[in-house]
Amino acid sequence: MKYMLLINAGTIGEDGTAAECTVEDWMSYDKEVRDAGIFVSGESLADLVTATAVRVEPDGKRTITDGPFAETREVLGGFYVIDVPNLDVALDWAARCPGARGSGSIVVRPIADFGA
Repeated sequence: MKYMLLINAGTIGEDGTAAECTVEDWMSYDKEVRDAGIFVSGESLADLVTATAVRVEPDGKRTITDGPFAETREVLGGFYVIDVPNLDVALDWAARCPGARGSGSIVVRPIADFGA
């Protein structure tokens, strides 16, 4: 079963990484996921200041703004999609992720299968 691990970074350091882990921590985790044969896809997202939000009104008018700007300290920093036997295994991999340390968190969501 495929699961998405949404990496919500907590406090971000000046180098753009979470204060609780290093670039080496991320490289090591990435290697573990790939070596385990469960990696489907994954990406790190560019800095939040590059984001653009699109909203569409009921009349079809669209509004484009810089953002998103949320009332939270967590920022979606990237994701992994892994293919593992069940939720318990996905949760184990999420707990190993450097982004889960300190003020960060990993949201684990199953990928919907519409039979395609």
